[in-house]
Amino acid sequence: MKFKIGCEYLVMIPSAKCLLYLFLIFLRSMEKRPLILVTNDDGITARGIRHLIHLMKDLGDLIVVAPDRPQSGMGHAITVSDNIYCDPVTIDQNASWDEYSCSGTPADCVKIATQEILNRTPDLCVSGINHGSNSSINVIYSGTMSAAVEAGTNGIPAIGFSLLDYAMDADFSHTDEFILRITRSVLKNSLPKGVVLNVNIPTISDVALNGIKICRQANAHWVENFDKRQTPQGRDYYWLTGEFVDEDGGKDTDEWALKNNYVSVVPVQFDLTAYHTLKELNNWNIE
Repeated sequence: MKFKIGCEYLVMIPSAKCLLYLFLIFLRSMEKRPLILVTNDDGITARGIRHLIHLMKDLGDLIVVAPDRPQSGMGHAITVSDNIYCDPVTIDQNASWDEYSCSGTPADCVKIATQEILNRTPDLCVSGINHGSNSSINVIYSGTMSAAVEAGTNGIPAIGFSLLDYAMDADFSHTDEFILRITRSVLKNSLPKGVVLNVNIPTISDVALNGIKICRQANAHWVENFDKRQTPQGRDYYWLTGEFVDEDGGKDTDEWALKNNYVSVVPVQFDLTAYHTLKELNNWNIE
């Protein structure tokens, strides 16, 4: 005797084996997909996060909690002197996931999501895709990475994704392969406690990306100055400008990788203790 499951025909010998087979199919259908929290700092309608949502929806069940407006450069700021609003929104009419627009910072979005919206801890938090670089020193200013770090402080594996293109209509099509590969690896292997990933991707060009490089953060900084201007009413105001300076000659840095058309992956820790200095400070006898 034969019967059909989907497009496969099975011979019923013996019936106990078929019952076991059907039970295993049932168990697989009941397996929980990973829960993925998606956020960013460019705002919930930004092209980068919409692209990231499109990629993540096939990897797990999604919850999107993102700022209601651009929050770039907010770092790890949190809201302590104002109300935080977090409202359900519908942006994609065909969405099978829930989305919330939050008046707070990227770090606030993660806090609200994990403490007020979700009834279980996410298996992964992805932040981005940021419109612009978060490599090297930029990581400390980044709202994108601070959202990932906030998730990491709560024991949630997290990744921040950034594209080296500041345009709001940036093309993210070439990022798919690398974002999916890195995300699947984190879902499979998790991350060490206290570590999140800072992923930066070169902008699209006629030349295909060379691959992925695991890197350290480059020793680079901004040489900054202010463009001083004046309102028609005579009040002074300032625009921050500057030049990015890479002083690191190493070939194992994120800046080297990006300049050589690689996707850079830097493991970042939120423990800022300078352990290599503890011994020296103890020799000062200041305790």
